[in-house]
Amino acid sequence: MPARLGTRPLKAWRYIGVFGPELMLCVAAVRIGRARQSFWAAWERQGARLHERTWLNARGVRLSYGRAMISDGRAGLDLTLQEGDGVESICADGTGYGWTRKQGGVRATGTIVLADGRPRPITGAAIIDDTAAYYRRHTQWRWCAGVGVATDGRPVSWNLVEGVNDPPRDSERTVWVDGEAREAPPVRIDPALDRVGDLHFAAEATRAHAQNLLLVRSRYRQPFGTFSGTLPGGPALATGYGVMEDHDVFW
Repeated sequence: MPARLGTRPLKAWRYIGVFGPELMLCVAAVRIGRARQSFWAAWERQGARLHERTWLNARGVRLSYGRAMISDGRAGLDLTLQEGDGVESICADGTGYGWTRKQGGVRATGTIVLADGRPRPITGAAIIDDTAAYYRRHTQWRWCAGVGVATDGRPVSWNLVEGVNDPPRDSERTVWVDGEAREAPPVRIDPALDRVGDLHFAAEATRAHAQNLLLVRSRYRQPFGTFSGTLPGGPALATGYGVMEDHDVFW
């Protein structure tokens, strides 16, 4: 994809989230035109500790196919991901378009080191979000992603969105059940970030970031937490872990 489409610069990112009963983490690299940003966060559920950092460059984060690494002083991450083809979508908004590839339930293994310097093993399921798009100057969206187990014992994961890439059909909305992907119906994500239809969310710790760099201004909120209820189109959850997101940006 070219660096610009008319007056719109290319916005692109890779986001990886690994969610589970003991630890939830996310790591991402973002570019807006020629600008770069990266961040990571880890929520220790048992100790109720949130660790995070954001850079206005790509210095501390290295992401590649099947691998995610962080080098941040005493904190570090080395993660291996068993990636696949994912679910791709291309959605137009009249004068621009966005491409996405979503992967759900990706096996993730590795090691994370946090502020205490103690290595912790990671074995879990991941959501991977690859996006490249010519979004409007002012873009708003809400997003929901997670992994869990259905009441019948099958592993599930999901990617739900409202505001971008969300036409009635051929959207990025996806629910994976036992590894099989299907498109979810349109959803409304509550502004309080506590509900998506019959899917309920209980926030535990929140990443929030606001910046004003004149040409780029953004307000971002992404809580980690647990899910209960029923995914759009089913099935019902026995357990669920993941994130909600509210993003409002001029770029």
